[in-house]
Formats: sequence, structure tokens, C-alpha cells
Amino acid sequence: MKFIRIILFPVVPIYYVITMFRNWLYDKGLKSSKSYDFPIICVGNLSTGGTGKTPMIEYLIRLLKDEKPIATLSRGYKRITEGFVLGDEEATSDTIGDEPFQIFKKFKNINVAVDGSRQNGIKELLSLNKPPEVILLDDAYQHRKVKAGLNILLTAYYKLYCDDIVLPTGNLREPRSGASRADIIVVTKCPKNISEAEKTEIGLKLNLKPHQKIFFSHISYPERAISKQKELELSALPEFTLVSGIANAKPLVDFLKHKGLKFEHLEYPDHYSFKPDDIEILAKKDFIVTTEKDYVRLSDNENLEPNLFYIPIELMIDKKEMFDKAIKAFVD
Repeated sequence: MKFIRIILFPVVPIYYVITMFRNWLYDKGLKSSKSYDFPIICVGNLSTGGTGKTPMIEYLIRLLKDEKPIATLSRGYKRITEGFVLGDEEATSDTIGDEPFQIFKKFKNINVAVDGSRQNGIKELLSLNKPPEVILLDDAYQHRKVKAGLNILLTAYYKLYCDDIVLPTGNLREPRSGASRADIIVVTKCPKNISEAEKTEIGLKLNLKPHQKIFFSHISYPERAISKQKELELSALPEFTLVSGIANAKPLVDFLKHKGLKFEHLEYPDHYSFKPDDIEILAKKDFIVTTEKDYVRLSDNENLEPNLFYIPIELMIDKKEMFDKAIKAFVD
């Protein structure tokens, strides 16, 4: 895969020019971008994934759900349905996508919707009997037909967008200059003990604009694994198989190794659709621990219970009070 990316390097300037020109058309108003008179927050990134968008969306839901009616809207990556779909009792990871389904299962008092057209998705949400007063756009930073009132751009500590190049050799969906549209930049997946000096250095590398605020976050894992029936302390886990189908499992692997736990790791591509042959292999494992996103795709397989557990994650933001205040000030 790396070799293919290297030999495709001549395509990089072409991709760069095309995406730069597209952004220029929107910036100059030659392509239309619709604004709205109520709070819309966009969470996204410049890269192809692995920055922690879903934990950020969940953080914002927890922050705002008691303040105003909220909806999330994403395209529903790898779903088998088309058009606008609103999460309901019939929803599955196949009908709305794994990450929206994870959010739907966790937060019962918000609307979780998917639509490839964010404009149409917003229109449909506003037509509900009880329309939302705040919409969170998940992974919509490049979806410029909607002009969000607040853009939150995520970049992973281990792969800052300033150290990357565009596809196909790099991982950026658009040139680094696209970061200028962000109001808030969050450096995610940082070491828990990141120093103030390193934060300053990263801020200088990202070359922030005067209007931009920067925050740093890390992933927090609880001391327990969860199944449909019970919870187990991590220290009580037997030797297990770790199953991951996410963009970057390294933080979780490092956490489990640091705990001194013994496990084998079966690693699959991000958003992987587990096939019958995969389930047959996994069903032979004595004990499985997986991510929350993978759990929503695996938990309906009776052959994997009762020994299927997941480890939830939570986003912890440095200078939380300042971040929360900025979000609430925008929503109010």
C-alpha cells in the first residue's frame, strides 16, 4: 500500500490543484454555500480519518443536550440505505452507519440522522414535529454546500495536518490551507502529560490565524470492559482477542499493554464490514474485547455472546472550561 502511494506521487499536484480550485470557488462565492439562522456546528478534519470525530461529537452532545434540542447529521458512511434516514427503533449499523448507530444507542433523547446531502438533511430535520435547535454536522468539513456557524477542526497529535500532504500519497483530503476555515482547532489523542512548551510548539507549527482558538485533548479509557449482560474490571479479564476495525488502534493497544494484559490483536480496516467467515473465526475465540464502534457491528451476532466486550472511550479536553464556554457562547 505504501509503495502504491509513493508511485502515485505525480497525481498529488493534480489533486492539490483540483481541491484548491474548488475551495477558491466557494471562498469567492462562485459556488453557493447556504447559511442558517440557528446554531450549526461542524466537526471535521483535513485528513482521511483517525482524528476522533465521534468522541468529539459525543462530547458536544453531553455538553449541550440539557440546554437545547439537538440533532446530529452525517452521511452515514458505508450504510446500505440512501437519502435521508432518521434513527428509530428499526435502525442498525447497516441502515445509518456504525458511528451514527453508536451515537443513537447511547443518546436516546436526540435525533440522529444521515443524509449524503447535508442541505437536504437539515431541511428534513427542521420539518420534524419537534425540530432541533442545534445541529451537529459530523465529518462535514469538506461539505461546503452548508456554511456552519462554527467549524471545529481536529488533527491528531501523532499526524498533524501541517506534517502531511494531500491524497493519494498523503492523507489530506484538501490542502493544508483549508485549515483557515476553522474557528477552533483541537489537537486530539495527545499524551496525557503533554507539556505547555510542546503545546506552544504545536501551535506555532499550525500557524494559527488571529480568529482561531486551539485546544488539546486526550483519550480516557475506563477501568472496565462492558457487554450486554455485565461489566468486568480490566484486571479481571482473562487472556483475550482484541478486535479492531478503526483508523488507528495504537492508543488502545498501548493502553492495554500498559495494563499488563495478555491478548492477541486482530486488526481490520476502518469501518470494516465483518463477513460470515470473519464471524466464524471470531466465534472460536474464548474471549473478545473490541472498540465501541466495532461492538455495534458485532453485538448482533449471537455466536459471539456472551464473551464479547467493548471498552468505551471519552474525550478529555485540556482547558475544558474555556472550550465549553466557547461552545455555549456560540449556541446561545
